[in-house]
Amino acid sequence: MESFGCISSVLGCSACVALTGVMFAAYKLGVIYQLFHKTETKSPRHGGESVAEVLRAHGIQFLFTLVGGHISPILVACEKVGIRVVDTRHEATAVFAADAVARLSGTVGVAAVTAGPGLTNTVTAVKNAQMAESPLLLLGGAAGTLLQGRGALQDIDQMSLFRPLCKFCASIRTVREIVPTLRQALAIAQSGTPGPVFIEFPIDTLYPYHLVSKEFAVKNPPKGLMGKIVSWYLNNHLMNLFAGAWETRDVSPLPVHIPQATDDQVQRCIELVSRAKKPVILLGSQATLPPMPAEDVRKALEDLGIPCFLGGMSRGMLGKDSPIHIRQNRRDALKEADLVLLAGTVCDFRLSYGRVLNRRSKIIAVNRDKSQLLKNSDMFWKPTIAIQGDAGSFIVRLSKGLKGHRCPEEWPQSLKAGDSTKEDANRAKANEKTEHHLNPLKVLHCVDELMAEDSIIVADGGDFVGSAAYIMRPRGPLRWLDPGAFGTLGVGGGFALGAKLCRPESEVWIVYGDGSLGYSVAEYDTFTRHKTPVISVVGNDACWSQISREQVPILGSNVACGLAFTDYHTVADGYGGKGYLVRREDENQLSDIIKQAQRDAKEGKATLLNVLIGKTNFREGSISV
Repeated sequence: MESFGCISSVLGCSACVALTGVMFAAYKLGVIYQLFHKTETKSPRHGGESVAEVLRAHGIQFLFTLVGGHISPILVACEKVGIRVVDTRHEATAVFAADAVARLSGTVGVAAVTAGPGLTNTVTAVKNAQMAESPLLLLGGAAGTLLQGRGALQDIDQMSLFRPLCKFCASIRTVREIVPTLRQALAIAQSGTPGPVFIEFPIDTLYPYHLVSKEFAVKNPPKGLMGKIVSWYLNNHLMNLFAGAWETRDVSPLPVHIPQATDDQVQRCIELVSRAKKPVILLGSQATLPPMPAEDVRKALEDLGIPCFLGGMSRGMLGKDSPIHIRQNRRDALKEADLVLLAGTVCDFRLSYGRVLNRRSKIIAVNRDKSQLLKNSDMFWKPTIAIQGDAGSFIVRLSKGLKGHRCPEEWPQSLKAGDSTKEDANRAKANEKTEHHLNPLKVLHCVDELMAEDSIIVADGGDFVGSAAYIMRPRGPLRWLDPGAFGTLGVGGGFALGAKLCRPESEVWIVYGDGSLGYSVAEYDTFTRHKTPVISVVGNDACWSQISREQVPILGSNVACGLAFTDYHTVADGYGGKGYLVRREDENQLSDIIKQAQRDAKEGKATLLNVLIGKTNFREGSISV
């Protein structure tokens, strides 16, 4: 009898295991879900409508794209709900434009591209957004849910490509997942350290049931039991794909979590700053991020009266001629400073990995990202206080805690005097005659003097743009766009497109090198079609000069550095814009030509100034500093 009991027990356990397996399979196949949620086979709705509904609820105004059949439902649905769909001539431009919108609007920038090569074309732009800490949502098409990995058109493992680049990646498997997945992705993009997120949409999750069902129909199913199993599986997969798809769901934004300094940390910093005689603030792009308005950060900095060096998106934070904005001689100022506040600034190559910081200085570091906060602190520098928190909010709280206290005025005055000396020397260089063509420094000074007070400057290049960073002065917060730490060439067309759409009343200037122009000159077609009249100044010296300057003396060859004095102005004309060739003989009319370009832009023409420039010995580092 005991043996029968053992057998019964074993059989009972086996039955439990089998039942558990069956239940798990039923759950995975969606059979259980379908018992409680209806599949509306007659509904004409499609997944693109769910995408548009969520984006609209999150305040998204623009969707940048290069069209493809995989994503057409998203584009059509967004247009119907009033989201402006802006198509570009390259997928990277679409992502760069979304990046610019994110930086300037305080929302998430959104781009949608088709499967396979459409997505691979965005990789550099997505990586740039990651390193620039821009909240960006990339929507990508994909092969159908049952065809992935089976050799379908443009089918690759897209998730593996984007996981290292994005804070969050998801592949939609059923239509009902679209709304919650999008809400989650949009919240993650803005939380903590902002960055890009990616959602993959298999084509059968975007089109309506009646079209998808035709693709699932088996023309000659196998006979017998196997045929029945295949038919059941395909029908069940189809029904599960659309089960509960159109049930009412919450599309509102989820909470965004932003790290903040504690009251104790702020108080300790107040005490350090109040005792400092020669404090310096290095302000990075993070100081421009929401939730703290840039104008509030600007006022807090002015109340503190501490000399500031501005980098990345924080350029322009203090306006054109602030007495506490120091533009030159940063290395010397850091050697003399007794306190340095790194507000969203990272000790990477831009600060010589921290080696430029005086070891005797008190150092306060504030950054949302812990790895960036302490980068290279194990080797070249040590923070006195390290705070994982929002830089803009911290500065405002610091200023309130120090109300009535100001930095000793002789300190910023002495640094400003050094600024004036250096800038007078730079202006003198601008008046020198180059061996050939126009002096690029003179061109940049002229543009800086004539551009409108509401101008946004987009920096895309090497040598010419490096000079522009020391000469051109953004007039206010959020009026300077450069690629950031990745140093990517080719951002110009996309950044300018996004900027002009966000600020249609502002002049948008792209400062191009002739090398970098090649990446996005085709977007003059986009500027024309979408009525975004930007102005480009191209420093055309027929060379990759930033590379050539070191390659030739070190290696004795100019190979691959030489370009041609190409008629880029004619290219702009061909795309429906207006181009001007500016040569040495036009030097006396330079101001008039720039003013004419401004008038053209006001009349709706995207304008390009192809300025033939000579070589100078002006070498002042990188725009990313």
